Formats: sequence, C-alpha cells, structure tokens
Amino acid sequence: MANYYFGIDVSKKTLDVALLKDGAVISSHVIENAPHSIDVFFTSYAKQFQLAGDEAWLCMEHTGIYNYPLLKSLEQSTFKICVEPAVQIKKSQGMARGKSDAVDAVRIAQYAYKNRDSLKIWRPRHANLQRLKALLSQRDLLIKAKLQLEVSTKECDGFLDAQLVKDLVSNSKNSLKAIAKDLQKLEEKVYATVQSDEKLGTLFQRATSVTGIGPITAFHLIVATGGFEQIKNPKKFACHAGVAPFEHKSGTSVRGRTRVSKMADMGMKRLLHMAALSATQCEGELRDYYLRKVVEGKNKMAVLNAVRNKLITRVFVCINQNRDYQKKI
Repeated sequence: MANYYFGIDVSKKTLDVALLKDGAVISSHVIENAPHSIDVFFTSYAKQFQLAGDEAWLCMEHTGIYNYPLLKSLEQSTFKICVEPAVQIKKSQGMARGKSDAVDAVRIAQYAYKNRDSLKIWRPRHANLQRLKALLSQRDLLIKAKLQLEVSTKECDGFLDAQLVKDLVSNSKNSLKAIAKDLQKLEEKVYATVQSDEKLGTLFQRATSVTGIGPITAFHLIVATGGFEQIKNPKKFACHAGVAPFEHKSGTSVRGRTRVSKMADMGMKRLLHMAALSATQCEGELRDYYLRKVVEGKNKMAVLNAVRNKLITRVFVCINQNRDYQKKI
C-alpha cells in the first residue's frame, strides 16, 4: 500500500504541491506549471524521499488544459496518478473554512489518503482520441458563437427600426459565413481523425448503427467514454449523462418523485435528447414504445428519458459485443 500521497492544486501558471506520509503533511512547495520544472521537482523528490513508483499517489483536480503539462510529464513515470472531479473532492471535505492554493493542495492530498482504497489510476488518452476531443470542443465554441450572432439579430426584429435591423444582419453576415466555413473544415478534420484510426472507426460504425444516434452524438459518446474504455457500463454512463433516474425519499415525510440528477454532462444529455427525438420519429420499436406509453398516459418527458436510456443500452451492447445493431423485423 502506498505511504506517500501528493495533493496537487493546479492553476494556469503554478502548481501547489503538498506531500503526506501516513496521513501527516511532511512537505509543501510551489512550482511553475511547465514541463521542465515538473520533471526537476519530482525527480528530486523521488531521490530525497527514496520513492518507488508504487509507493506514491499523485492526486489532482481535473482542470482541463491546465493539467496537460503535469500529466504529459508524468505519463511515463511509475507514480500512481489520480485525476478527480473538483466537485467530488469539495463535497468530501465536509464543512471547510478558508481557501488558498496551499490549503487546497493539502485537502486534495488528504482526500487521496482517505479514499486510498477506491482511487482509480489515470491512464493517458490515445493521441487520436485526444485530438478528437479537442476538435469537438472547438466545434462547440464555433456553434455557440454562430447561435449568439443569429439569435441576437433575430430578437431585434419587430422591436427596433427595420433599417437598423437590416444593418445589424448585414454586419454579422460575413462573420456567419466565416464561421460556417470554419465549421465545415473542422468537421472534415473530425471525420478524417476517426477514419484514420481503425479502432475509432469501428466504434463510430457500431454507435451509428443504432437508430437515432447520428455522427456528432457518436463522436461525443466516444470521447465521453474514453473510447468505451473508461466507462464500459451503460448504467454508469446513464448516470454520467444525467438520464439515470434516482429516488427522492426519506422516512415518512419526504416522498419526492423519482428524478434525474443535475450533476451530469449536460452537453451529452442534450445530444441524447435530440437522438431520442430522432428515434421516435423513425419507424421501429422505439417509436412504437414512445407512442404506446404516451397513450397509456405517461409523461412525455419521462418516456423520452426512457428512450434515452434504451439508446445508451443499445450502443453499449453493440460496442461490448463488437457488432452493429440488428433491427427486429
């Protein structure tokens, strides 16, 4: 069992590092968030404390691209690395007073020590999977910018002077054309990335064989599940995507309705919602199921949520059994 636990608070320019041994803080430092500084620091620490790779956990919050230099420097090391959601670490602390980067580093190390039996080791993403994630993130930004320009001008129609509205539309016309052009190029790169990788291409084919799952939803499913390696269970993914229903009961006084949680990947949830709507418009089991439940008096949104869960289950079955979805005749 590991005796040393590093807690690392990651920011854009610096890393606050706290080291625990058997639950007690023995050292804390601040270093630059750059590959050379990280390499020098952990090499010197390993020598100073005579650390073997299997004796130390390195725990940090997931902070997106700010994690990259640290993870890139350590991916070849033998240290056990753990990347945890910030909200999970925060909620595990109970009532905490005060906050600073140094204090947060200690709290992250304490979180790792307390949860040492259930920590999951971080594994580096495949290069093409990392590229796919970055491309999809940029696509989301472009779509958001496009919608902001389109909606803001449409909202003015009927409220402002007609000539002024015409001028506003003209002002954003070139920008919208440029965004549309960039989106087309970016989506071509997304398809090329998937098609150039045999594994990603197979996952894409399996996912899109399910009625209702379009290309963009399939791409996001691949990224969100880490190529269906980090999340292999459909129920766990349903929880991740915010479509798994949970009870809301306590004793005899609290009798809330079963509902989904808001702690979820909302972008993925929106994509699954659109996929469910698409599936209910196509002839087949899901459309028949949706219409039957609505006729029975079930809430339409509850039925759509059930369709979302069915889509997730179908995709995971196809992936786990390495086959395309077979429609029942």
